[in-house]
Amino acid sequence: MTKVKCLNPIAECGMKLLPEQYETVEELETADVILVRSAAMHDLELPDGLKAIARAGAGVNNIPLEACAERGIVVFNTPGANANGVKEIVIAGLLLASRDLIGGYQWVKSNSGDPDIAKAVEKNKSKFAGCEIEGKKIGVIGLGAIGAKVANVAVNLGMEVYGYDPYVSVDAAWNLSRHVKHISNVDDIYRDCDYITIHVPALDSTKGMLCAEAFDKMKDGVKILNFARDILVNDDDMKAALASGKVSRYVTDFPNPAIAGVDGVITLPHLGASTEESEDNCAVMAVKQVVDYIENGNIKNSVNYPACDMGVCSNAARVAINHKNIPDMLTRFTGVFSSKGINISDMISKSKGDWAYSMLDVAAEISDDIVHSLNAIEGVVKVRVIK
Repeated sequence: MTKVKCLNPIAECGMKLLPEQYETVEELETADVILVRSAAMHDLELPDGLKAIARAGAGVNNIPLEACAERGIVVFNTPGANANGVKEIVIAGLLLASRDLIGGYQWVKSNSGDPDIAKAVEKNKSKFAGCEIEGKKIGVIGLGAIGAKVANVAVNLGMEVYGYDPYVSVDAAWNLSRHVKHISNVDDIYRDCDYITIHVPALDSTKGMLCAEAFDKMKDGVKILNFARDILVNDDDMKAALASGKVSRYVTDFPNPAIAGVDGVITLPHLGASTEESEDNCAVMAVKQVVDYIENGNIKNSVNYPACDMGVCSNAARVAINHKNIPDMLTRFTGVFSSKGINISDMISKSKGDWAYSMLDVAAEISDDIVHSLNAIEGVVKVRVIK
């Protein structure tokens, strides 16, 4: 029986996809699999038998990725599952940045008792008028699942769209409108665009990328949207840019003590993927990926191990090995089987940074002695017999 621990509520449409030989448990220490959304895991003591963690969402800042890799725990996420929900709220943010809808709403609410409010509206509405977005230039930094959708909608809204992503995937490129102008230098977006929306992961290279140096290159009165990660923006530099008028509006989904309530800032309470549809999509993808890993050894959308797929095993046995990405590992693995007179019918080995993953299909059952010999190889962190 495979034991599953949910650190957060996971949508039922995903949970019901767990095969009957899986059971949910309350005790973390017995778990083979963890399903998580936003629960912080860095201080948790992970059980020895843990094989996989599936994050029902894209961000994995709440998970100790390297510590998991060192123990052969594969961490999955669900990129693109919540893309439509985030795309829609980005477009809402775009309109909130352009037209002072919030200010107008608050004015009406505060004057709701005025019997002559209809007349007062005509005198005061110009304070909240704003501008139209059609014909304006928008720069989309990051053209992944969300960024590409935002760019396409902006094209359909009549905007002049500039996209920047030096690592755009083939899938994203195919799904991108031909009207999006590809930019090879992000400084061109800073210099030319009326709106800038950012859709990149939180990496060492992207943390604080929107800072004083970047703001200095931008047009006066630029409007910035951040529905990706709060740490992509330097809050102190943003406040200075707002005070000077360099940035006229900052719309973000990540309120914090430094930025919440600041003039010119519209903060939403992290609503980007908080739709029923997004939560359902993430749950379904997370469960499918982790079940495929447990049952077949296949890895899709892992953030600490490489993608690796051999389908369903049709041979006598399959062995999956999590190991360090160092030379001569396959030779050592095949040597173990050769020494036992076992033929390898198929195999695959992939690497990602410091870590690698190998699967070998063989024509005989796997003994405990073989597992012990594989585990004894320097650099191996986990060996699983899938079948």
